[in-house]
Amino acid sequence: QVQLVESGGGLVQAGGSLRLSCAASGSIFRINVMGWGRQVPGKQRELVASITNSGSTNYADSVKGRFTISRDNAKNTVYLQMNSLKPEDTAVYYCRLGQLGFDYWGQGTQVTVSS
Repeated sequence: QVQLVESGGGLVQAGGSLRLSCAASGSIFRINVMGWGRQVPGKQRELVASITNSGSTNYADSVKGRFTISRDNAKNTVYLQMNSLKPEDTAVYYCRLGQLGFDYWGQGTQVTVSS
């Protein structure tokens, strides 16, 4: 089993910054991909950033240049640094771990950006 615990969400004004963290525990394999998705009510979950165990990253166009994903393999932890936040970034942010063909998701943390 895999457990993912997110932290770092909250309320911030437009233009501000937040840093999300996600700690993975349980049966974690060395080769995996970690990332962040977000979801607003009535819409599908959007994958905004991902990073492989070797450090390769990928970003949604909507966050490129503003968000930075990183990870600490020794701690099985992934981070999302979010800068220049916009009201449209408001969502529940979920941590994701993909390994051996399975996807695991955390419980989510709310990010609210006020205008």
